[in-house]
Amino acid sequence: MTDPAPTRILLADDHALVRRGVRLILDGEPDLTVVAEAADGAEALEQAREHRPDLAILDIAMPRQTGLQAARELSRTLPETRILILTMYDNEQFFFEALAAGASGYVLKSVADRDLVEACHATMRGEPFLYPGAVNALIHNYLDLAREGRALPAKAITDREEEILKLVAEGHTSQQIAGLLVISPKTVERHRANLLAKLGLRDRLELTRYAIRVGLIEP
Repeated sequence: MTDPAPTRILLADDHALVRRGVRLILDGEPDLTVVAEAADGAEALEQAREHRPDLAILDIAMPRQTGLQAARELSRTLPETRILILTMYDNEQFFFEALAAGASGYVLKSVADRDLVEACHATMRGEPFLYPGAVNALIHNYLDLAREGRALPAKAITDREEEILKLVAEGHTSQQIAGLLVISPKTVERHRANLLAKLGLRDRLELTRYAIRVGLIEP
């Protein structure tokens, strides 16, 4: 039985020294490999079209096109490529813009040696990777919406689907959810697929956003 092919990564940052350091972290993992580098957002798009990476890791502040602009274009033209933002900016505005642009995670450069590999693995599993400050930002955003008195959308899912949605958003695996609800993992996966289809969402990250928006996760 052969090991699965490593995740192919595009790394974009306008500082060669940063790219070198990040590449050392990534290439040190047997299931991750950097296949292309770029020094700005426009070059990142060119490299992505050429190499079709599984994952693009993008800095925000880059010449020609920012990482956020590149992320929006990648999400539109290469939706199969997942996106992580790697940045020095611990900034709520950038964080929300990154999620809106299609990023699956937001990693701070100051803790890249600790968080980046975990973020890559989470992203490739279809799970969000949010640093603690980002989680707080999501909660504050939810509280702001609640204070504005905006009505929750009409319920579009069954009670069982709601149970599963909440557990997925809280980070439980299918196996754990199956144990908690005394159902099979296959049944959990079927309910999750139904949730994605009903709500028009793509992955676990978007399910988590939805759960926060409709108040399934307590702030």
